[in-house]
Amino acid sequence: MRLLVQRVKKAEVQVDGNKVGSIEGGLFVLVGIKKDDTEQDAERLAIKLSKLRVMADENGKMNLSLMDTNKKVLVVSQFTLYADTTGGNRPSFIDAALPEDARKVYEHFVAKLKELEVSVETGSFGDYMQINTELDGPVTIIIEN
Repeated sequence: MRLLVQRVKKAEVQVDGNKVGSIEGGLFVLVGIKKDDTEQDAERLAIKLSKLRVMADENGKMNLSLMDTNKKVLVVSQFTLYADTTGGNRPSFIDAALPEDARKVYEHFVAKLKELEVSVETGSFGDYMQINTELDGPVTIIIEN
């Protein structure tokens, strides 16, 4: 399981011109699920994300977590995080989980964040989405299990 985490001033996801998720300040997270990822992997990364100290403190230092700041997270599924280009210029997605398996792990990840009392917005799993973000920093971090 792979997370691409970006600190944002704002982020919004639309499907067919309709807003499905948005936040004002917090973290925008793309979630890639690979074959053999489990709900336990999702729980570990949800806990890690909730405690990740990338939010600015009163001195502008990355010292606070989502839990410390009550900022929101916008979570979007992204199977292309497991693109493999070692065989040429056309990406292979052979390592990405099948959609039905990925959905289960993704939904468990979101549920665990909510259980941890993180305010969560989401994209629309499996749909083509238009995403607008205003990065803050920029701060971009990749987390894997």
